[in-house]
Amino acid sequence: MLAKVLSCAVIGLDGVLVAVEVDVLSGLPAFSVVGLGDAAVHESRERVRSAVRNSGMSFPMRRITANLAPADLRKAGPAYDLPIALGLLIATDQLIADVSDAVFIGELGLDGTLRHTDGILPMAAVARSHGISTIYVPAEDAAEAALIEGLRIFPIRSLRELIAHLSGERPLRPYTGTTGFTPAPPGGAVDFADVRGQEHVKRALEVAAAGGHNILMSGPPGAGKTMLARALHSILPPLSFAEALEVTKIYSVAGQLPRDTPLIRERPFCAPHHTVSTAGLVGGGSRVRPGMISLAHRGILFLDELPEFGNRLEVLRQPLEDRIVTLSRAHGSITYPAAFMLVAAQNPCPCGWHGDPERTCTCSPALVSRYQRRVSGPLLDRIDIHVEAPRVKYDKLSSLAPGEPSAVVRERVIAARQRQIERLNGHPRCRSNADLGPAEIRTFCALDQAGQSLLKSAVQRLNLSARSYHRILRLARTIADLAGAEQIAAVHVAEAIQYRPRQVE
Repeated sequence: MLAKVLSCAVIGLDGVLVAVEVDVLSGLPAFSVVGLGDAAVHESRERVRSAVRNSGMSFPMRRITANLAPADLRKAGPAYDLPIALGLLIATDQLIADVSDAVFIGELGLDGTLRHTDGILPMAAVARSHGISTIYVPAEDAAEAALIEGLRIFPIRSLRELIAHLSGERPLRPYTGTTGFTPAPPGGAVDFADVRGQEHVKRALEVAAAGGHNILMSGPPGAGKTMLARALHSILPPLSFAEALEVTKIYSVAGQLPRDTPLIRERPFCAPHHTVSTAGLVGGGSRVRPGMISLAHRGILFLDELPEFGNRLEVLRQPLEDRIVTLSRAHGSITYPAAFMLVAAQNPCPCGWHGDPERTCTCSPALVSRYQRRVSGPLLDRIDIHVEAPRVKYDKLSSLAPGEPSAVVRERVIAARQRQIERLNGHPRCRSNADLGPAEIRTFCALDQAGQSLLKSAVQRLNLSARSYHRILRLARTIADLAGAEQIAAVHVAEAIQYRPRQVE
């Protein structure tokens, strides 16, 4: 007796249909699961055995084989418990039902209840892409699956409930959730109005947010670099529905989607500690999962105390350039998106007071040089904005004058981003000015006569590289967008030049 039930696997961020074939034969009692599954898949035998018995059904004392096809595709996790149990019941004629046009996903408890399963969103998406109209998922995951339009979603609380539904004894109603998408309201842990002083840094953060540029803040301890980085989150433009789906899919696969939040509606803010492992930063591990740079997709990756990350920073070069991270293993390669804004902060030296006019640095010149070389030149060259965050004077700290609130700055940022969207008009690679390559720069970054003269002088006097030249033009384009100007003027170029790194390029 043979039964076939459809389920899904997740490879990277993409779902793949899996056919669960259950064959029950005469012979010595045995229960085997084949099809290149991991330990969690093989342990499903005991979960299925107990769940079937505790749901009031009979577990056959016969030779049982469950095959997860295709056999050369690695399967991981407990999502196959429900289809294996269902196939077993159909193969032993304890349940008569047509399940050919439905997908079943879920982990079983020993009492037959269904538990939360990671990766529901990409699984529902692949079912819809294959023309399957019905999907059965754990009840607490129904809202996540409902993000994919065109599916009938049945929320299942237990194996017993599913049996009653398929047998026609107690039919279930499809899940009906709320429709429409509303971005999360402007928020953030810190408002720009709460930051005293540092007007130059706040302006640089506004430019970074408007164009999606990477930014590095350097300054002594206590200057407010971390506070400024957290305030940046409050001026970013809202997520679109397509971007929200991208972010939600990553968090779902990583197992970090909050149970009460089926759709992430605000841009991520990820701040890993400098002791994070390479796998934790870029992804990987024995069971490959997205890392922090993918969890920061469409949001902010904040690296405080940048030099303390050491050689691990070199793995950021490809993601900063290509907006993706590719993890290669013996059994294949997995690509995760990594279109994040890098926001970094660093002290000028180990003690933090190198160059401070009021406090003496205790570090030797060799120690200062060695500390600053911990961050490689090629990585620094991929950061568009370099800005100094000096200590805040007393009169600024004690001032009662209100600063400009984040809501006002955010409106300017949103307007600048809208100009970029209209200008790029669905460009397949570029979503903001930070993504502009040499070809796009030639098309969209036209300078007036005064701007050309100023940039030519800067290139000659400062000995700027080609990468630096393009960086200045990208920044000038963003500054012009903030000003509502169609053409880049000299004043925009002058401000962009200020954001170059202090080191001679």
